[in-house]
Amino acid sequence: MLRQGIIIPKGVSAVLHNNTLTITGPKGKVSREFVGPRHRILIESESIVLECSSMRKKDRALLGTWNGHILNMITGVMHEFEYRMKIIYSHFPIKVSTKGNLVVIENFLGEKVPRYAEAAPGVRVEVKGDTITLRGVDIEALGMTAARIEYATKIKRKDPRVFQDGIYIVAKGEIPQEAR
Repeated sequence: MLRQGIIIPKGVSAVLHNNTLTITGPKGKVSREFVGPRHRILIESESIVLECSSMRKKDRALLGTWNGHILNMITGVMHEFEYRMKIIYSHFPIKVSTKGNLVVIENFLGEKVPRYAEAAPGVRVEVKGDTITLRGVDIEALGMTAARIEYATKIKRKDPRVFQDGIYIVAKGEIPQEAR
């Protein structure tokens, strides 16, 4: 049997209910379901313990993946994550705004109809000049929102060497210490 432990930092709490792990910290709360055929998650005193009854390579790999997800969840509720995206255009000025949980992209390549990208729950979107900043505690929700925004500005049926307009990810990660 293989066991891995993750220490729960001070100020962070973890609750396990029906294979769903909920981690709460000073910046927010993140939940995720962990289901595996030969895997278990336990919460013991000050740590989260991952167990695997098999020594197969695939099962050990899944244990490592879960370990990474849980560490991202802990980091998110303690410090938050941030994605920065850049609005780039050479033909028509792109106007980006937010309306509720929608990112509205207007005048993309001179189109009359705006394009939309939906922000995942828990993601804060801020547009300032030619920079879009996404912040939140769930790194997967941030990545999904950034991908939706990039996909909304995908150019079809034009030469990509000439038409490089769009919105692209330029930086991502944990919010730096000096910015907190």
